[in-house]
Amino acid sequence: MTARIARLTLVLVTLVLLQVTLFPHLRVAGVAPDLGLVATVIVAYRIGPDRGAVFGFAAGLALDLFLRTPLGLSALALSVVGFVTGAVSGALMRSAMWVPPLLGLLGGLVGGTVFVLVGVLVGQEHLWSLRSARVVAIGSVYDAVLTPLLFPVVAWAAGPPEEAVRSPAGWGA
Repeated sequence: MTARIARLTLVLVTLVLLQVTLFPHLRVAGVAPDLGLVATVIVAYRIGPDRGAVFGFAAGLALDLFLRTPLGLSALALSVVGFVTGAVSGALMRSAMWVPPLLGLLGGLVGGTVFVLVGVLVGQEHLWSLRSARVVAIGSVYDAVLTPLLFPVVAWAAGPPEEAVRSPAGWGA
């Protein structure tokens, strides 16, 4: 196992534990943030769409184990967020301080929307409601606020951005 995978696994396990133990008690207007989504956005921002999608799948699957929705629904939503964030972030200024919170907000909106739409398609009709729209909106703002706080830890785990373009032998991809 590479050092990057070990660090990302450690961060993922820690965030899932925080998500299911601490953050249910730190709700804002009845809504908890999605730490897996925030970490997925940061990973995709740092090391690209492919690895962002893989990390998002792992984070979503880990979180799905604690939800009453169909297994794989969060994994699908976070995979989409990881890929889209990684693809879009390549065109953004890396040094702007407003980029991570904006990506957290947009990632929350996209992830929540995919979760609701796919959930409805697989028979979770209760997700098609104004309450779901409210939860997605508030959760997205909460995610945006937490993104700068989690950024240093997840960025450390993801490693330098330039590692994403190197092959294992060190040659450019």
